[in-house]
Amino acid sequence: MLSLSTHLPLADRLVSQDWRAIESALDQQGNALIPGLLNARECADLSDHYPRPEAFRSHVVMARHGFGRGEYKYFRYPLPALVGDLREQLYPYLAPQANRWNEQMNLPITYPPQHADFVARCHAAGQQRPTPLLLQYGPGDYNCLHQDLYGEHVFPLQVAILLSQPGEDFNGGEFVLTEQRPRMQSRAQVVPLNKGDAVIFAVNQRPMPSTRGFHRVTLRHGVSVLHSGKRHTLGVIFHDAQ
Repeated sequence: MLSLSTHLPLADRLVSQDWRAIESALDQQGNALIPGLLNARECADLSDHYPRPEAFRSHVVMARHGFGRGEYKYFRYPLPALVGDLREQLYPYLAPQANRWNEQMNLPITYPPQHADFVARCHAAGQQRPTPLLLQYGPGDYNCLHQDLYGEHVFPLQVAILLSQPGEDFNGGEFVLTEQRPRMQSRAQVVPLNKGDAVIFAVNQRPMPSTRGFHRVTLRHGVSVLHSGKRHTLGVIFHDAQ
């Protein structure tokens, strides 16, 4: 169900979240939900971008590359206002977690407090293509397990927002995460989402406590087979691509 708070400006919606609980969920399972982050109008407006080629820099048909079935498009700069706002306003809440994770994993990379400064770092290294994307699935479509890396500079968290309603707009098509722990078999998790819900999740690796401090676990994400209908998702990735 969409939250009653979605009539508020995005900044107010974000500041009202329980970020301690979100951080705890990310630490424990590598993902965390923000229920009803977007309202129905915002979801529809974003989905309506899909047939407009002028909004995008690239169109990928998954089957041509062995990525699964379905398709997605990367937005071009300047990003749609809501997409840019999501990127800029979510980042400051996630940067402290990203820095803490890197410290726990003994990675010598820190992230600045503001997204513009991180994007400037990406662009200086030749990663200048925007990565927020809009995905579209129809019956029989799916997305293979993967990671969205794109270059040397990678922000370790990303966000997916479901723009369609399960059981009404489509059936099937669950968001799936897998986690590979050292010397253990992979663990799969299905993350239930409703229209407007956002899921924050690890792009590549996250720390997990061990008897000797922390070890790294590797995550991948994908979408299971869609049985019927049409599913749109917004992907908010904070690093740009080469």
